[in-house]
Amino acid sequence: MESNQLMEKELLTQEVQDELVNNILPFWMHRMTDEINGGFYGRITGENRLVPEADKGAVLNARILWTFSSAYRLLHDEAYLVTATRAKRFIIDSFYDHEQGGVYWALDYKGNPVDTKKQIYAQAFAIYGLSEYHRATGDDEALHYAQLLFESIETHAFDPVYDGYFEAFTRDWQPLADMRLSDKDKNACKTMNTHIHIFEAYANLFRVWKEPRLEQQLRHLVDILCNHIYDEETYQLMPFFDKQWNKLSGVISPGHNIEASWLIYETRSMFVKDALLAERMERLSMTLYLLALSTFDFATYSMPYEVDSDDHLIDAERHWWVQAELVTGIVSYSFMDKQPGFIKMAYLCWGFIKKHLIDHVHGEWHWSVSPDGTINTVDDKAGFWKCPYHNGRMCMKVMEWLK
Repeated sequence: MESNQLMEKELLTQEVQDELVNNILPFWMHRMTDEINGGFYGRITGENRLVPEADKGAVLNARILWTFSSAYRLLHDEAYLVTATRAKRFIIDSFYDHEQGGVYWALDYKGNPVDTKKQIYAQAFAIYGLSEYHRATGDDEALHYAQLLFESIETHAFDPVYDGYFEAFTRDWQPLADMRLSDKDKNACKTMNTHIHIFEAYANLFRVWKEPRLEQQLRHLVDILCNHIYDEETYQLMPFFDKQWNKLSGVISPGHNIEASWLIYETRSMFVKDALLAERMERLSMTLYLLALSTFDFATYSMPYEVDSDDHLIDAERHWWVQAELVTGIVSYSFMDKQPGFIKMAYLCWGFIKKHLIDHVHGEWHWSVSPDGTINTVDDKAGFWKCPYHNGRMCMKVMEWLK
């Protein structure tokens, strides 16, 4: 039994590393680098057609920055550093608003601002990427801009009256009527998604900058997740809220549940000297993991995109990012529950990804696959929301944790 578990662990680690270095990273280096206008192209369609004049999104570029910085930190390949540095320069030189602070939401293909709103979700990902670049290289400029973005979020987005962080602002940090992150979202002034990724960004920044105010707000984000976003009536992370934290929707995201689970558990290691906080984080992490698995399909070793609060399917497609977070979450839970048998479960979920989502011909992963096996070629292969972050991070977390 132990030899089988060791074999599954070694197989999973080797296969995801092969996927990272031979498929995911080369796709972004060779197909998405814009040598004419700088930075990276904004889009490749689901049918693998490059759209060189597509707008360039802040989230895409910040996630490229995080991915290649992390890859360089782990694997020390100079080619990854070149791509990470390219992303850092584009974030600082083109996306960062040197007059008003913060990063723009979108640039045109030539690098000119076309949507200057300050979406807090994008500010968080810029912190995530810049702090990882500093973590990998010691670069002070990257840390400086991550610190500036932290100050912008705390100055403009934190709600001192009802708690939490607002979603979005105009370029000069005034209230914005339409705060939606995407067309799929409700126009809510506070969301689970943004708070999870502020937590993720602040945790990564705290690895390299032990600022007391940052630690205070990181701890406070645990309170926000427990007291406002986790709903004790439905035992779920609720997605949308008004200013006073009244719920606006009952749609549940299993992918966000399991992503939040392992992010919280990983961050818990920073607070092991605070036994009460560490225990609280571990309890929430385990709860969210088990909630996510309530929608798990043991027949296919995959997870649907959305359900309602009663676990009824709303969207049964298997999205690339949900399956990537599923593998990451299961491996994380294997440490939480001290049960090595979960590695086999993670390996079986990885098998679903290999069979259904990886594009073995053109590179990268497809957006999703339907329950009948039909590949989604309508949604992008690369774009505003299709980045190397979820799948690249899955590979690197497995490599780090199982080495």
